[in-house]
Amino acid sequence: MNLSEAFTLKQGDYIHHLTKTNADGTPMRARITSIKTWKTRPDQIEIRYKRGIYEYGRLREYELSEFGIGYGS
Repeated sequence: MNLSEAFTLKQGDYIHHLTKTNADGTPMRARITSIKTWKTRPDQIEIRYKRGIYEYGRLREYELSEFGIGYGS
């Protein structure tokens, strides 16, 4: 995923990891909980996500290449 694709995401969308997988072989995926952008720093983004019951995380613009836009189910 690149920066322009990240700006099109919205709360509730899914993302998936391109190399890491779950135990059954499916890609690790997470649901987006919030997206933060800055007016003074237009090339930066912070995406917060939830994966499973207890795992929460945060992505920054330099980590976007490890993730792709996923599909919810």
